[in-house]
Amino acid sequence: MSEEGAYPTYFAFANAAPTAISSQRCISETPDILAGRYRLERLLGAGGMGVVYRARDLLHEQYADPDPYLALKMLSEVFDESPDASALLYSEFALTRRLHHPNILRPYTFEVDAAQRRAFITMELMRGLTLDKLLCERPQGVPWPELKAIAVPLLDALAYAHSRGVLHGDMKPSNIMLSEEGLRLFDFGLGLAEEGPSQHLPNLNRERLNAWTPGYAAPELLEGAPLSAAADVYGVACVLYELASGKHPFRRLPATQARDARLERSLKAPRNLPRRCWPALRMALAFDPGQRRIGAARLRDALGGVLSWW
Repeated sequence: MSEEGAYPTYFAFANAAPTAISSQRCISETPDILAGRYRLERLLGAGGMGVVYRARDLLHEQYADPDPYLALKMLSEVFDESPDASALLYSEFALTRRLHHPNILRPYTFEVDAAQRRAFITMELMRGLTLDKLLCERPQGVPWPELKAIAVPLLDALAYAHSRGVLHGDMKPSNIMLSEEGLRLFDFGLGLAEEGPSQHLPNLNRERLNAWTPGYAAPELLEGAPLSAAADVYGVACVLYELASGKHPFRRLPATQARDARLERSLKAPRNLPRRCWPALRMALAFDPGQRRIGAARLRDALGGVLSWW
């Protein structure tokens, strides 16, 4: 991993500088091999709740697999002591394993090393650049053709998840990657299912976790309302505005503070967004969820040129 460990999330990408496992405090008690099969090679990222490693599948390697590498995610040692810990990790796996979309990260397995008493998820190892890093390299934002090539698959992935009754819960640039295989949306750790088999998973105490990212969380989430598709739309709209202008629409302030400061009134169309697309994005950025009358699919169609907003 590069220096992304300072960010409040975790990443599963491979084109990063090696980091010695033994030098990381958060993994001081982590074994070199889990379940007798997965050898941890280096830390890719760490956040408040989880850590992700590049790992080698020794079983696949034994059978001469030319690419036996994958990403392995487990909970950090501090959070692993929580009574919700394993349930949270399994919830993420259960949500994403039913999502079959080319722009959503694929999980492989949920496993438990009984001897080490550690649960973990194995998943696709991505090679690419997260959008927060892209924004650091492009302080003026990205031009419309490039923005459209990001926005359409991203919104399509989110619309697909919503159509399957799955909410993401943490839409922000660092949870979206431009990989060698295309865009990937990942980290459903704060997500939940509104319908389907996964809605019967243990009810996790997300208020106690207090893990929303303030600059991208909808104001109703910060005020204790339940997660909704509209909250996901607010978060992805902030991301798209930032890509189009190089600046967060509300200076990365918590949405409640931005709302109270009435920053919404001074919001202007970003320079790299066609005028025809602005009304749709503007609606998605509404602080009042009652005025956020647009879903991910409709926003995708507006930015993709399918709908007219004149």
